[in-house]
Amino acid sequence: MRKCLRRMLLLFFLLAASRIWAQAGPPFQTDDPTPVDLGHYEAYVFGTLDGTPAELDPVGPAFEFNWGAIPNIQLHAILPFGAVLPSNNPIYAPGGSGSSAYGLTDMELGVKYGFIKQTAHRPQIGSFTMFEIPTGSYSKGLGVGKVWYKLPIWVEKEFGPWSLVGGLGYTVVPQTQYRNFLYGGFLVKREINKRLELSAEVFSHAREGFAAAQTEASTMIDAGGYYHFKSPGLQLLFAYGHSIAGQTENYAYLGLYKTWGKDKGAAQNMAAQTMHFF
Repeated sequence: MRKCLRRMLLLFFLLAASRIWAQAGPPFQTDDPTPVDLGHYEAYVFGTLDGTPAELDPVGPAFEFNWGAIPNIQLHAILPFGAVLPSNNPIYAPGGSGSSAYGLTDMELGVKYGFIKQTAHRPQIGSFTMFEIPTGSYSKGLGVGKVWYKLPIWVEKEFGPWSLVGGLGYTVVPQTQYRNFLYGGFLVKREINKRLELSAEVFSHAREGFAAAQTEASTMIDAGGYYHFKSPGLQLLFAYGHSIAGQTENYAYLGLYKTWGKDKGAAQNMAAQTMHFF
């Protein structure tokens, strides 16, 4: 009996060591500064809807992959398909004009670097530099036509079941009728139970140019969360938001998330310590 109890406790410790909960980021516009753990992976299949009266830009299906490549560094990629649906309403001219189209949009590559780790007295701080690769058709309005960049800094602090995340970023878009612009957000997350987490965020951006749907600045409130299925590492992500100031804008996200991987060093160390204890 004692031997069986030891094995059950050992199994419990190993499973607890490998459990990963979602942070900020999808389904929200505010991201988090915490890279994927070394040797772990994340995959998303999702769709989004982001639009203003000038233009609607749905995305889907889109595929995201994150890899904890080295300690404190995550490699990131998104391959998105989407549409551009301009309103062609002269009130928004020269923005919101052109033909509708669907196809591959600009691919995203990124590197998340957590350069300050969270402790009891300080938050986690990190950068998440992203490179938007011009894989979408510029002539059809599905891509910018040049490489463009997102340069944010994010901060996170956890307090029991609560998480606070916020930050500020700058987007550089070297293309005509687009603008460089600031953006930022603040998110509050609460673990309701072992299956459900709920969050709300305030997210704001400056005007992005006449070639974008966001021809003017906007501030939004988004709400949503994460539902954890019984299958380990599998979650449903959902969010919806609407502007409260500036240009009218809607945002929505729906996706499936899966995480997996094994921290061999941590697992072996935990096993060795547990066996030594018994």
